[in-house]
Amino acid sequence: MLLQHLALISTVTTIDAAELAQVSGAIQKQVARDLAPLWGIAATVDVFPEFEDVPVGYWPIVIVDDAPQPGVHKDFNRQPIAYVVAGPTWSLAASHEVVEMLIDPWGDRIVAGDAPRGGERVEFLVEVCDPCQDPSHAYTVNGVLVSDFCTPAYFDPVGSNTVRYSYTGTISQPHQVLPGGYLTWHVPATRHWLQLRVTASGEAVHDLGPMQKGPLALRTMIDAQTPEKRELSRIPRSHPRVAEVMEAREHGLKMRLARAAEWRRLTAQVCGGGQ
Repeated sequence: MLLQHLALISTVTTIDAAELAQVSGAIQKQVARDLAPLWGIAATVDVFPEFEDVPVGYWPIVIVDDAPQPGVHKDFNRQPIAYVVAGPTWSLAASHEVVEMLIDPWGDRIVAGDAPRGGERVEFLVEVCDPCQDPSHAYTVNGVLVSDFCTPAYFDPVGSNTVRYSYTGTISQPHQVLPGGYLTWHVPATRHWLQLRVTASGEAVHDLGPMQKGPLALRTMIDAQTPEKRELSRIPRSHPRVAEVMEAREHGLKMRLARAAEWRRLTAQVCGGGQ
């Protein structure tokens, strides 16, 4: 199994080294524990202070104050690079981008199947976090909010109640889209791209038209035409799932402070010092 290395870099002064390390550790654990067994992918996620510190061969995940179009892009060597907008739930967006980057680094992967509407043979764009991207379906690792994601079985032709279609199990059948999510596919006969979006008011299929050939990845062009795409980094704290996670993190902080104090006392006893 080829090991891929990702570099988490922040250009935002309000995100300190401790927060970066916590999010990086959570996403690394998500990749190793949750993603790798299902998708056969191995990767490391490491924090680096500056662009200049990143070793050759790493794919960057860059935290920025703002971006007209966050998500995965390609650098000057046509290698993947992702931009994540800073905000109270930026870990959710970073997890989303990491998972999708590892499964489809160049943003052009498609899988054949029957369309959700009409049953004609189409090509699905492999965006494994988008059908379940809403924070209501997210989960936590080490108290950090991370994105749910689809399994390979999500693109199966038929469903089974013994099969897992997303990591958390919130998706119960192939090609299902949960509220707040979307699924995109290409119709070879017309060359148009269609997108099923599910919102609080219902679901609808939107015709995005044909995609022009060029340097941008399909996923990048599709995201540019998805106005309903949720700003995952800036989910308000009033959202029930976010509020629940924030409360749990405060409790976790108290536990870590108490444990740190014990470790410092032990270190002082054993080593005659400690901080």
